[in-house]
Amino acid sequence: MADFSKAQYEAVIADLTTGMTTFSTKLDLMIPTAVAAVNHWYVPADVRQAVVWLATKTVEIGRKLLDLLVDIIEGAHAPIVMFIDAWEWMDVRGAATLVGSSLSANALVVDDTDWSGKGRDAYVAVAEAQSQAALRVSAIASSAGTLLIACAVAGLMFYALLVAVIVRLVAAAIAALTALGSAVFSWAGVGIVLGEAGASTATVGAAIMALLTFLGAQATAMVSLHGEAVDVNGFPKGRWPTSNASAYNDATVTDDDADWSLAD
Repeated sequence: MADFSKAQYEAVIADLTTGMTTFSTKLDLMIPTAVAAVNHWYVPADVRQAVVWLATKTVEIGRKLLDLLVDIIEGAHAPIVMFIDAWEWMDVRGAATLVGSSLSANALVVDDTDWSGKGRDAYVAVAEAQSQAALRVSAIASSAGTLLIACAVAGLMFYALLVAVIVRLVAAAIAALTALGSAVFSWAGVGIVLGEAGASTATVGAAIMALLTFLGAQATAMVSLHGEAVDVNGFPKGRWPTSNASAYNDATVTDDDADWSLAD
């Protein structure tokens, strides 16, 4: 649980959202800035047209990359849900472990001098099976929680990488706008964003593939875990053990033949 911080994750998503808004604002300024930069008598018409066209293409590419980030961020709530579910599974694990340890042979100290009879013997015999069944539930809950928290951590790392990408894109957009302020450097200005957009697209693509590979492995593990959970053979005698207490209804304690009796 220590590997995932809900507060840190929410901060990452906030940074990503803010960065995307800032990048969008910078893209809105790109074409007007390019037009203003080349709108001078000394700038040849073909140069003016080329710079504005490049600025327009820059905005198109930037918008496509921004749309990709918008689609990706739609799933930003998933790691939080995974973290909450993992926490609840660990609660299940704790409860089941407590039951299992409480019913273990070492914990069930039955004083033979105080309690005897068929009821006592049946109780001692079935208690260990109850303990094993509870501990199996604990193991399943632990595995489920571990897998979910691993996925949540992977989501945190993925979105943190996207924050780094958007920071670079914003920096490139700012540099481009600065360069576009001068007709001399207009070509360089649009080149900055185009180059960064290409690098960022490759980075995002690689991050998505890495995340899909990881989640694919986790999905395989979850399928295996599901099989373990529904496999009744994992429980003693293929089912949840019963106490068998209903078979013993003679509650007298003094006639020496009771199902539940005190030893002499």
